Amino acid sequence: MCGIVGAVAQRDVDQILLEGLRRLEYRGYDSAGIAMVDRSGGLKRIRRVGKVASLSEALEAHPMPGPLGLAHTRWATHGAPTEQNAHPHFSHQRVAIVHNGIIENFASLREQLLADGVELESETDTEVVAHLIHSAVDAGQSLLEAVQGALERLDGAYALAVIDRLQPDVVVGARRGSPLVIGIGIGEHFLASDAAALLPVTQRFVYLNEGDVVELTRAGWRIFDAAGEPADRPVVTSRLSVDAAEKGRYRHYMQKEIHEQPEAIANTLEGRISEHSVLEAGF
Repeated sequence: MCGIVGAVAQRDVDQILLEGLRRLEYRGYDSAGIAMVDRSGGLKRIRRVGKVASLSEALEAHPMPGPLGLAHTRWATHGAPTEQNAHPHFSHQRVAIVHNGIIENFASLREQLLADGVELESETDTEVVAHLIHSAVDAGQSLLEAVQGALERLDGAYALAVIDRLQPDVVVGARRGSPLVIGIGIGEHFLASDAAALLPVTQRFVYLNEGDVVELTRAGWRIFDAAGEPADRPVVTSRLSVDAAEKGRYRHYMQKEIHEQPEAIANTLEGRISEHSVLEAGF
């Protein structure tokens, strides 16, 4: 199951994103990547097939500090596990996106983009969404508006996070059948598939409901429900320490694995079943 981490802050967040990926390794994955908007407004990325350790080595060799970024661990569905198919995906060196789950109607959207002359670099359903969003922001929409408009054209079950280098104080996320949580900081905010990814930087979280879209900035956040209406979601304070989060309330890992089997099955199905159908490619 793929993993998402995003951040918008005043400080550099590249190492925060990388540590978040390490804490999502339990999900299983075959490639990893990170994209950053640096302080000059440039959009950069590094992607590697294999473990997060390989990505970490590449980032150490080619540092990409910046206050806005996304990171991802991918389990291949559409497209082989290659660097070209690894996330984050770009559109016109402006929009970057990471995505969990399956876009069920991506083939028809892909055909339409190709007919419009868009050059696609990967075999993924994710890149298709990046181009839909870019088309909207290029026409003058805000990133939030662009994501909301793109979601209306998507079928499937997914979570996604998006940044635009020309809107460098914003991360937009959406939950449709795959979990997503906001991490609350002071002058900085985060997004992840699992709160455990963010425990090194915060213990205050907002869990998105099904259908929610969130706009994060350094100053705060706005949530909109599936109908596009403003929504309030409670802030939850986690009592888990960074170390205790891995074992939770259990005495040892074997006990944890036994008791979490129902949750593990539910997590396996999440993102692979849409409202109306089973997403076969997800299996």
